[in-house]
Amino acid sequence: MIIDPDHFLETAAGRLWTPERNLQAWATAFAVLDAALAAAVSPADVIVVCGVQGSGKSTWTRTTAGERPAAILFDAALPGRRHRRPIIEAARQHGARVSAVWIDVPLVVALNRNAARSHDKAVPEASLRTVFERFEPPSREEGFDEIRIVRP
Repeated sequence: MIIDPDHFLETAAGRLWTPERNLQAWATAFAVLDAALAAAVSPADVIVVCGVQGSGKSTWTRTTAGERPAAILFDAALPGRRHRRPIIEAARQHGARVSAVWIDVPLVVALNRNAARSHDKAVPEASLRTVFERFEPPSREEGFDEIRIVRP
């Protein structure tokens, strides 16, 4: 199962981002996560996939979902500890194993991939640069059982 807050921003006309819709998308993503954790027959395996926009998170996530259909993959930039904390806490409340996968690419790669996206899915360059500069690599101190760094 893949949970990506951006999926909840999609409309028939493409992705529509507003501050209000973004808040609702995140609330929906967390509700889906909680429901998936509650429905798990055995302790769930939660994989938090993080990295800057355009790093290749969604591509990696789609491939991994096919290889590990029982895993719950949360796909979002999640640049700081505070962004990842609610996912880790939810997983722990349900006795789940939680790991992080950091898709780490050079800024130029992320910028080029972002520039190739459709207009409705592209992130403003200034925003991407800010996320890159402020990104806090995931750590075991946050509560992850395992951390994997992928450099595609």
